[in-house]
Amino acid sequence: MSLSEKERFIGILRDYRGILTKIIRSYCKNPDDWKDLEQEIIIQLWRALKHYDATYKMSTWIYRIALNVAISHYRRDLKRKNDGPLEEALFHVDADPAQEPYAERRELLYSVINQLNAFDKALIILYLEANSHKEIAEILGITETNVSTRLNRIKTKLKSLFSTSNHA
Repeated sequence: MSLSEKERFIGILRDYRGILTKIIRSYCKNPDDWKDLEQEIIIQLWRALKHYDATYKMSTWIYRIALNVAISHYRRDLKRKNDGPLEEALFHVDADPAQEPYAERRELLYSVINQLNAFDKALIILYLEANSHKEIAEILGITETNVSTRLNRIKTKLKSLFSTSNHA
């Protein structure tokens, strides 16, 4: 491994740190486990770097690998701990609820999204990140039609869960 390969990889990690952080915090309910998942993702990114196809955006490639590792990690963790669904919010929120009028609704939305299965959660994360249906399809390895269909089903489910939570 050459010095330039190491420098390139470090630059990639630095440039796309936000993607990794979001995925790690979405799939690990325990902050103590975040470093373990981060390490697993970084190892897989390093191993896959030599196979990177420049016809895809770097962010698409990173999302695909990171989500696959995170979903596998999440499934292993569920089997090992048998704790059930994630209870933690989907994203880390730094905002002070008293300072932000929509913070409560946003937290409710995150808790409702958190009730989705791992694959649908990955899909909605990518959608909320403003990825196109084509990009989501490439990252998740499904067709654009499947992305549209699943998103419509997820949106319907979220609306139902959101209205139920709102009326409670």
